[in-house]
Amino acid sequence: MTFQLSERARELIPKARIISFASWAGQLSPEAIARFQTADDQKSYLTDEDLAALSVELPSATDRLEAVRLLRDRADRIVSIAREKVLVQFPGITEPGGDLHPPVRAQNCWRDFWHFLRCVTYGIAGGQPEYTSDEGLHYMELLYQELRVPLPAMIVGLENLKTVSMVEIVDSPESIELYFDHLIDRLKQFKPES
Repeated sequence: MTFQLSERARELIPKARIISFASWAGQLSPEAIARFQTADDQKSYLTDEDLAALSVELPSATDRLEAVRLLRDRADRIVSIAREKVLVQFPGITEPGGDLHPPVRAQNCWRDFWHFLRCVTYGIAGGQPEYTSDEGLHYMELLYQELRVPLPAMIVGLENLKTVSMVEIVDSPESIELYFDHLIDRLKQFKPES
């Protein structure tokens, strides 16, 4: 069985951006915001060069930036553990008839976990707990409805990303908690497809 994206899904994908840097103006320099925007456009984590530049601009953010570096460097491990926990909590979800079947559907959801973590790291690095884009999340909700993404599993996955990330951050894990909680709360507001 092949999995084909609908025309509507293809239209929604580029609009479904989790994060917005518009409200960061005045709190960070245009150069710093440009670093975040470039990373987001490239769908990549902040580089060591980015983090070094941010540490000059935000000398009080050393601990946050170190947390971002650790999360970036351990992203694959964090996502893998979160994925395994979802599979335990939702047995059969990737089997025929499950919400994440065929395998390409599951792969897309695991990739979303990686991107959720990436966007959370931007919020942490910028010290912006409410880093999400209302418009982008609106389109993401529509996309999830169109694709019939299993919201309960995605929310559990994001909660698992938070739990695993907090274990990975040995020093002051609570300092990253509210950044995860913000995105979890936003996803909990999504309505399932009707």
